[in-house]
Parts: sequence; C-alpha cells; structure tokens
Amino acid sequence: MIKLSHSLTHHFSSKPNMNLLPLLLLLSLVPPSLSQPTSQLAILMSIKSSLDPNGQYLSSWSPTSTAAGTGASAAPCGGAFEGIACNDQGRVVNISLQGKGLAGKIPPEIGQLESLSGLFLHFNQLTGVLPKEIANLNELSELYLDVNNFNGEIPPEIGNMSNLQVLQLCYNKLSGSIPTQLGSLKKLSVLALQYNLLSGAIPASLGDLTFLKRLDLSDNRLFGSIPTKLANPPMLEVLDVRNNTLSGNVPTALKRLNQGFLYSNNTGLCGVGFSTLEVCSSLTPSKPEPFGPGSSSLPKKDIPESANFNSNCTQTGCSNKFTMPRIALICGAIGATVAVSISALLTFLWYRRRKQKIGSAFDTSDSRLSTDQVKEVCSRRSASPLISLEYSNGWDPMAKGWNGSGYSQEVLESFMFNLEDVESATQYFSEVNLLGKSSFSAIYKGLLRDGSVVAIKCIAKSSCKSDESQFLKGLKILTSLKHENLLRLRGFCCSKGRGECFLIYDFVSNGNLLQYLDVKASSGKVLEWSTRVSIIQGIAKGIEYLHGKKGNKLALVHQNISAEKVLIGERYNPLLSDSGLHKLLADDIIFSTLKASAAMGYLAPEYTTTGRFTEKSDVYAFGMIMFQVLSGKCKVSQSTRQGAETCKFEDFIDSNLNGNFSESEAATMGKIATLCTHESPESRPAIDNVMEELSELSIC
Repeated sequence: MIKLSHSLTHHFSSKPNMNLLPLLLLLSLVPPSLSQPTSQLAILMSIKSSLDPNGQYLSSWSPTSTAAGTGASAAPCGGAFEGIACNDQGRVVNISLQGKGLAGKIPPEIGQLESLSGLFLHFNQLTGVLPKEIANLNELSELYLDVNNFNGEIPPEIGNMSNLQVLQLCYNKLSGSIPTQLGSLKKLSVLALQYNLLSGAIPASLGDLTFLKRLDLSDNRLFGSIPTKLANPPMLEVLDVRNNTLSGNVPTALKRLNQGFLYSNNTGLCGVGFSTLEVCSSLTPSKPEPFGPGSSSLPKKDIPESANFNSNCTQTGCSNKFTMPRIALICGAIGATVAVSISALLTFLWYRRRKQKIGSAFDTSDSRLSTDQVKEVCSRRSASPLISLEYSNGWDPMAKGWNGSGYSQEVLESFMFNLEDVESATQYFSEVNLLGKSSFSAIYKGLLRDGSVVAIKCIAKSSCKSDESQFLKGLKILTSLKHENLLRLRGFCCSKGRGECFLIYDFVSNGNLLQYLDVKASSGKVLEWSTRVSIIQGIAKGIEYLHGKKGNKLALVHQNISAEKVLIGERYNPLLSDSGLHKLLADDIIFSTLKASAAMGYLAPEYTTTGRFTEKSDVYAFGMIMFQVLSGKCKVSQSTRQGAETCKFEDFIDSNLNGNFSESEAATMGKIATLCTHESPESRPAIDNVMEELSELSIC
C-alpha cells in the first residue's frame, strides 16, 4: 500500500493539480486493515465495547492478544477470543458467552456477522432493547437471550430469520404483543417467551409452525382466547400458557398433548374434556369476535385469531348492510367446508413430503443440524455442530516438559496410550466398531493388545477446553475417580496430528439403563425388584462418592445424570459414566448436551434461573431416575409422582412385576424419590442422607 501510494504521488506530482498530494499522503499512512471494508475484527471490537462496556469480562477480545502458546494472531479466529468460533473460511459462526456476567447491551453491529449460526448470551445481565438488525443473521439457527434484563418489544423483523430453530427470550422484561410475524419461522422447534411482560393476544399464526415442539408463553399478561390453530403443529409436545389472563373455550384438539398442555391460573378458560375446567356456558364465546356482527371491515392478515376488536358500527347504521338470504348462507357454509377440506388434504400431503425429506433431522438429542449435515466426528473437522474449526497443530497438552497445570507428567503417564494403540484397537475407527455418536463425540468398541475389550470415546480438540492447563487438570480429575459404581477410565490419548483426544473406558456389554425402560414382559429385560433396588442403591453410592462424601477428596458435581449415563454391568451393577467429563469440554458443548436432559426432565428447575449446577441438581436427576426404575417407564408423569406420595403402588410401580415387590421398600423409595425431585433445592436431601435411608432396605 505504501509503495503504491508513493508511486501514485510521483505520477501525480507532474500534473498541475497539486491538491491531491495531501490526500495521497494520508492514504499512505492508513493501515491496510482500515482502508478495507469493515473487518470482522472491527465488528467484534464494537460488539465487545457494547456487551462489556467496563472491559471486565472480555479482556481476551484484543487485537494484540495471541493464542496461548502458539504466537498466532487472534484477529479473531486464532483461538484467543473467548467464546468465538469460526468456520473453514475464517468467518465467525458462533458466539458463546453465556453466564459471563456481561452487563451491557446488544449493539446493531451484531447483524453484520452474516455467517453467524449460533448466538448464546443467556444468563447475563444484559439490558436495553433487542436490535432489529439481529434479523439480518440469515444463517442463525439458535438464539439464546434468556435470563437477562432486556426490555422493549420483540422486533417483528425476527420473523424473517428463515433458518431459526430455537428462540429463547424467556426471563426478561420484554413488553408489547407477540409479533404475528413469528409464525413465518417455518423451521422453529422451540419458542420460549415465559416470564416477561408480554400482553395482547396469542397470534394464531403460531399454529403455522409445522416443526414446533415446545411453546412456552407462561407468566405473562396475555389475554383473549387460545387460538384453535395452536393445536395444528403436528410435532407439538408442550404448550404452556399458565399464569396469564386468557379466557374463552379451549380447543378440544389440545387434549392430545395430555400433560404437555399446561393452562392453570387462567380463570376465564373453559372447555370440554379438561378435568380442571368448567364447561363453557352458551354465553361464553369460543373466542372473542374480531369484528362486530355488522362490520364492513375486512380482516388483515397480521391480526391474531384471538385479537379482540370492537365494531364501530351502531345497531341502526350497520344492521342490514350485509344481510343475506338463508339459502345463500347455507351454500356459503357448504362451499367453505369443501374449501377447508381440500386445504387440509393439501397441507397433509405437503407435510408428509416434507417429513420424508427431513428424515431423522430431529431424531438426535441436539437438533441444531440435521444428521446429513453433521460431519464425521473423528475426522479433520470439528465434531461440534456449534463450531467448525481446523484443528490446531500446536495442540499438545501432554508434550514433554510441559507443566503448566502444576501437575508433573509422571502422575498421568500410566494412563497414556499411543495413537497407534487406539487406531489398532478400533481397526482404524472402522464403522463396524462404531457404537454411537453424539453432537461432540463418537464412541468405538475396541480390542487392546492384552485382549481386553474397551470403549473409546473420540472427542475433537475444538470441543475441548481451549486452555491447555485447564484441560490437563480435567484429565487429572478423571484419572483420580475410582469407585465400584463409576465407569473406570483405563487411559487416554491426545493426538497432536489429528487434533483429537481419546478416552479409553472398560466396555460394558449390558448397555445402559434406558434399554430396560418401557419394555414388554416378553422381552426378557424386565428387571426383578431386588435388581431395581440394587441399581438405585448403586447409583446413589456413585453420586455420594462424586460429591466427596466418601473416599473422594475432590467434591465433584456430575451435571448430566440420566438413565442413558447409567451403564449396566455383568451382574447388573450400575456404573455412572461421563463423570467429570465437563472438566474437559468447552462451555458451549456442555450447554448443547443439556437439551436432552431438559427434554427428559432431568434438569433441575432452579437451573432456569441460576444457570448453575449444584449437588442438589444432581440429587434432582437421581430422583427422576428412581421414578424411572420403579415405574419401568422413561416418562415420569404427574400421576407417577402422586402415586409415590400416596403409596398408590399401581401408579408408580411397574405392572410388569405382577405384584412381586416389597410394599414397605416401594413406599420408602417412593417418598425418597419425591423428596429428591422437590421443586425447591433447599427441600431436597443431600445424597449421603439418601444413602442412610436406602441402606436400611434389606437388599443393601
């Protein structure tokens, strides 16, 4: 740039117009990065100054910082910018800054990151309004802004974000009405708007969201009726409208949601087939009439079905304006019925074709990408759907002489495997040996040279903690965990060339606890009563050890206890897997794994407001597993809980047992499970207290 400017200066110096000299001189002094269009670095620095105005939490966002240990430039995809991930083209695709204490605002510049696919700013103290420019993020699939202090209205422009799958705006101070434009988000599966100050009617357009699974509008100031169309989404599982001021007739089609339809504390609601609702009287309209009986106005497309409008017409001025003969009304009704039937048929055929195209896109626990978009986990690309990074060749946490964590390498040396051993054991990661894969890892069955069978978990470097000292400390914790009810870690391997970490565990042939739930009596997988008691006791012992109550000097919260994480050993000894794994993983990866836990009910309710895991949140998940083991079912219903509270055994004990169980033990465990899943963490017992109760059972 400087040489070019000098040559231009020389060229124009021979011309009469000498006014160009100051301009050319100025150009020669401008750094190349500033003479180009606004760079990602400049955009991110502007975003930083707005999100973190006091510079307390995003100190790593600096043009002069470098990635630790590499000397590489950090602008901005060099690895030093906390919470930033880029794709292969060097474009920012993910910002994960949840729970960082940010107290600023979201600036309009956020809309300039055109490749952004994930924005995670939840559990902060951000304020201000949501900028409409956020709708410029056409690639965004997940937007998490919950648990902040945002105010103002929801920008209707968000309805233009065609790739949005998850929209979380709950636990803020948002006001105004719910934009009808949100009904245009055809890929949306989760819409969470609870605990705001939203008013007005529920837009009927939300019933057009074909892939909607969860809609939470609870704890707002919404009024009017529940639109009939809201029962249309075929994949809808949860509709929560509690604690509003809704009224009118509840659509009977919502009965299909069973306990997924939550509507309490709306005193004006009525309907048939709902146990806690009164039958509507003849004077109660099924919905507020949007137009008076003689209105000459035509409905606008963006008016919600349940919106309440008063006619401006008087009885004398409008009563005869649209009077029709009776025969015309009958013909019109028949024609409308035929039209609706044809429309419904076409919609059904469209949906079937769409569903066939989608395939298993929503079968995985993490629905951020469809399965054909998720790249092979143990390849040269990231295993995480949140981020797609080239592996850093400089990543080598076990390099000789490295002691950044304070631990000598000798402490971990006995657990170290060579990459050659891992490749040989898995037959070079053959598909034949692939046991399964998640959003951040793949698990292979392997045979070591000593003849022992192992399970090898393959984790991409980009899914691990970026700070190598923290990563190594995490490995140290994993190797220190030794208990009869924890899955044993045999060793690990960190590959600099592949940019991957491999965790080698004992192989467990009987699968996980999930495979023993919702089974038929003829399947051969129905667990005997004594086995169920033993499994519950074993899980509790493992958690007790993790929490530092017995044997473990370092107290540890598991964070992700579920039936899938409980492996069943040869003698039906339960083995808790993935203990301490969160110490290795990046924060955004940990968050992505919580979706399945939340969907299955393992996530403690206080996490929504605190964003923190505690020993009591582990106890809550354990209580849910107790209910699952006792009932033999994956889904823990309200009747299951009530049965445990009242000792009504037929409601919470597996019918496959045919009465072959101890009523005294069942009553005790039912009460323990009820206490463990109490809504208030202070009311839940500590795990060592649970073990004291369980140890008194005869099976122990």
